[in-house]
Amino acid sequence: MAKTSDPTRPGRPANPEPEPDQPKSESNGYTDLSRFDNGWYHPGPRWKVLLWFLTNSVFINTYLPVPIFLKVSLLRLFGASIGTGVVIKPAVNIKYPWLLRVGNYVWIGEQVWVDNLSEVIIGDHVCLSQGSMLLAGNHDYRRPTFDLMTQPITLDNGVWIGAKSVVCPGVRCQSHAVLAVNSVATQSLNAYGIYQGNPALQVRQRKISS
Repeated sequence: MAKTSDPTRPGRPANPEPEPDQPKSESNGYTDLSRFDNGWYHPGPRWKVLLWFLTNSVFINTYLPVPIFLKVSLLRLFGASIGTGVVIKPAVNIKYPWLLRVGNYVWIGEQVWVDNLSEVIIGDHVCLSQGSMLLAGNHDYRRPTFDLMTQPITLDNGVWIGAKSVVCPGVRCQSHAVLAVNSVATQSLNAYGIYQGNPALQVRQRKISS
């Protein structure tokens, strides 16, 4: 049946269809950030957090030509476990070094962000390419209070995290797994698997010739 016209607005139906960009019903609930409370979370004494924030800004998260041995020494001073032969490029951001364990001959690329609200463990011969992120914290979108959630991240020996890629809370990248450029690991990666996409899916197997 044809729609009747609205005499006051020629050319438009009397009961027009809702526009597709009109807001939908919010009957699924509401987020109330005024009720957010992370008072339970205590990463360390306030003086230590503040002192590290200043140290990180001046010596680690900077493009100043700070020698690597000094960066490593400062991280160890603040409680990080750092192996031998570790390379730390400029503008690396590390949240809490006392929640960081790094193995031997690890490469940490430019602008890597280790947001270790929980423990981050990095094995030997791991490569974190430029701009990659290890995010050990998240928020519970199911709760109106948007509660903070933290889970550890583990990168086993030989793992390669590609440029601009993200490893999410609770993920373990098993031995020699690869996360390709601009990918997001929301679940653990199998050993020697090459993963790509958002969320990252295994696309092939890694083979290393002798």
